[in-house]
Amino acid sequence: MPKAIISASLSLWLSLFAVIGNASAEDTAFVQAIALHGEPKYQDGFTHVDYVNVDAPKGGELKLAVVGSFDSLNPFIIKGLPAAGSGMTTLTLLEKTLDEPLSSYGLLAEKMQVADDRSWITFYLRKQAVWDDGKPVTADDVVWSFDTLLKKGQPFFRSYYSQVDKVEKLDAHTVKFTFKRAGNRELPLIVGDIPILPKHYWTSENRDFSKTTLQPPVGNGPYRVKSVDAGRQIIYERNKDWWAKDLALNKGRYNFDRIVFDYYRDPGVSFQAFLSGSVDFRQENIAKNWAQGYDHPSVKNGKIKRDVIKHGLPSGMQGFVYNTRRDIFKDAKVREALAYAFDFEWSNKQFAFGSYVRNNSYFANSDLSAANPITDAEKALLEPYRDQVPSRAFTDVYAPPKTSGTGDIRGNLRTGLALLKEAGWTLQNGVLKNKDGKTFEFEILTDSGMFDRWILPFVGNLKKMGIKASLREIDAAQMQNRLNDFDFDMTVTVYGQSLTPGNEQSAYFGSEMADMPGSQNLMGVKNPAVDAMIDKIIHAETREQLISATRSLDRLLLWNFYVIPQWYTNTFRIAYRDTLGHPAENPPYGLPVTETWWAKPAAVE
Repeated sequence: MPKAIISASLSLWLSLFAVIGNASAEDTAFVQAIALHGEPKYQDGFTHVDYVNVDAPKGGELKLAVVGSFDSLNPFIIKGLPAAGSGMTTLTLLEKTLDEPLSSYGLLAEKMQVADDRSWITFYLRKQAVWDDGKPVTADDVVWSFDTLLKKGQPFFRSYYSQVDKVEKLDAHTVKFTFKRAGNRELPLIVGDIPILPKHYWTSENRDFSKTTLQPPVGNGPYRVKSVDAGRQIIYERNKDWWAKDLALNKGRYNFDRIVFDYYRDPGVSFQAFLSGSVDFRQENIAKNWAQGYDHPSVKNGKIKRDVIKHGLPSGMQGFVYNTRRDIFKDAKVREALAYAFDFEWSNKQFAFGSYVRNNSYFANSDLSAANPITDAEKALLEPYRDQVPSRAFTDVYAPPKTSGTGDIRGNLRTGLALLKEAGWTLQNGVLKNKDGKTFEFEILTDSGMFDRWILPFVGNLKKMGIKASLREIDAAQMQNRLNDFDFDMTVTVYGQSLTPGNEQSAYFGSEMADMPGSQNLMGVKNPAVDAMIDKIIHAETREQLISATRSLDRLLLWNFYVIPQWYTNTFRIAYRDTLGHPAENPPYGLPVTETWWAKPAAVE
């Protein structure tokens, strides 16, 4: 499910099935795959997905680096820091492909039946599906997993699956999900994304699912935990007897015998570990490293290869996030004003060699972005909430403040101060204060030094406006705890998005999640118009309706200034050792290194 706002770890199962039939179970057709629009790409009888090498050799080891720490092998609860790769041990009922936007195929489920009005879906489990300990995967596991994740799992689960009315075991291998409301075209798909956990394991020996654990759990995935060194290293080994290895969906996948995640406290040390050969693959997210850091003998002699891969994923929103629960940030005019202190153009040249694009949308790099003037369809959606919608959302296209890139932003700072004055803040002897004499000060909280060079100039510009902003870096565990409790003023985060947004928008921006500890609504958004647009997204019946509703949501979020947008890139920058092999083409909607790459035979030997 997703982690930095998760990211990263749950996939968004955003597909709608292609099935013709009546609402009764007896007359409803069985399907093995479901797609959001039209037909799934891969029809019955397909032999493998297109982005794998079915002849890829099995064996060898993949060594990866993670910055931070971990103290748990349970990634589904709010407590603890889960180990990287935890999801590789657990399967879901359905699995999406990475070359469609989007379709899902039966994994634990062999086939499905879905009501025409989308009011229920029935899954038929594969009878050959077993846990690592040899016990069968059953309907009891599915029902228990759903109930437990909603009661004891992360708040995300309660939001994501809140529209499920009941889950019924029809027989040992058949489960029916019934929904509270018909017409949610996404819901039959996203229940297929529920991680299925072993009831017999978690309900024995007084195990408490709500607590962290470093004991490797029983799983049903392609990998299982081989060894754990808490906070330092975790190694997974391929289950060579995995029951699902011969499914068409899995041909050419999961080729490494071992996948090793080594933890580093510092990004710089992690980078040096890659250059020295202790790490095999690196996705480079630091532009300065990409431009200057690879002048190394291993690159020159070909032992390290580099590539830039363009992808088709929406960028989501990366930015400085305001915690609007704080009194100081409740006024949208204040939030708008502070954006004038962020000099993206200068920082992009100084720190990223001009390689980034300014983020002007929560759905940038897609047709879901409100990057053009508002349409009649969007106006019609927003009109019933006109008194709750910023007027500029109806008339203007949002663009973040822009600078010359020279470092001189006096004009922008004057604009920001004028807005702050309108909000009741004035400069008094170089210090910004309100009518009560309160000083304008706040803290920017991070758990990594990688953003420091971007944040510190922002802090300096705020100081010129009389604002006392401070940067505080804490460790990952403290960071997670403080975010769970909404104990921060401002932080940096990413809201990941998909080509077909849906129920996850409630988790990000829904009012019901604003006060739920551990939720992804870090901003504290409580906006009836936002809730209404999310409902329109969830119940959109066509792609056109989905686009209009998503753009309307985008306008609301942008013109309420919940974040100061930062930047994005529409490429994957990767570097890897020549001991790794990979398919000829990367799928457009992901970078499945652990799934589809392999160790070259010479490296295995």
